[in-house]
Amino acid sequence: MGAPLPAAVRAFFAEHRITGPGVVAVSGGADSVALLRALEGVEPLIVAHFHHGLRGAEADADAAFVRELAGRLGCRFELGGADVRAAGGNLEAAARRLRYGWLAEVAAATGAAWVATGHTADDQAETVLHRLVRGTGLRGLRGIAAAMPLGTVQLVRPLLAVGRVDVLAFLADLGQPFRTDTSNADPRFTRNRVRAELLPLLTTFNPAAPAALTRAAEQSSEAFDLIDRLAAELLGRAELPRAGDLVILDSAAIVGAVPLLAREAFRRVWEREGWPTSQFRAAHWHRLLAVAHGDPAAADFPGGTCARRVGRVVRLGRQS
Repeated sequence: MGAPLPAAVRAFFAEHRITGPGVVAVSGGADSVALLRALEGVEPLIVAHFHHGLRGAEADADAAFVRELAGRLGCRFELGGADVRAAGGNLEAAARRLRYGWLAEVAAATGAAWVATGHTADDQAETVLHRLVRGTGLRGLRGIAAAMPLGTVQLVRPLLAVGRVDVLAFLADLGQPFRTDTSNADPRFTRNRVRAELLPLLTTFNPAAPAALTRAAEQSSEAFDLIDRLAAELLGRAELPRAGDLVILDSAAIVGAVPLLAREAFRRVWEREGWPTSQFRAAHWHRLLAVAHGDPAAADFPGGTCARRVGRVVRLGRQS
């Protein structure tokens, strides 16, 4: 089983035209260790480990393990960390935000062109199922992106088409140990319950359920790419000259569009302007479209933003 996984990684790099020095995010777990071992021979390679300050001695041992592995493979090692609990908000979201922010900093400081993480096909299936449980729409069904921008570099997931069973077989073939994060068994986290309870239950109905979820993510991503392009074209037609800090849209163009595209056009405005969307739910995007129709004529939204229908235009901006 030693050859297929490195071959899959090489094929991924060729498909996405990934070249130059890179950063590999290594937690010490099976997936990231397998990715690092599969990338042996790629130079220069920076091994980056982020300490979240959550698991005490176990996390310290993870960092020591990754440091030793990087040294044995002749790779530069970078250690970062933060007090995730002090960041506030959702613990998992805060950990992810801090970790990826630090990885982008490491890449920029070392001149790396890409950052790779060890997400697998199993992670993809778990992510799609987790988001379905939470009530996601088509955007969320895209799951984990195979490649996307991260600051000034590219974030890539070379193992996204590789199953965890293949990861474990690859490591066993190498005789390569790895660390186990005991918090992954904590049932207080919904994702852990999805992994340990819900996904295994689905496989009793269909043994290929994980693969089916992965295909659904791929098809959703393809569909959303088209929707995103059409929404950008709609926004280009609808947007009028600004009025100071206000974004001005032609209400007729918005109202006359397919509702899904209109909502995505609004989302593009929020993302471009840097307005907060973390507290937005589906109902908020629907309400924005209602304002474009003039019923209601105005509404306030999370993050201190507002929309107002005035005559034939919709004004979007910060609350005064």
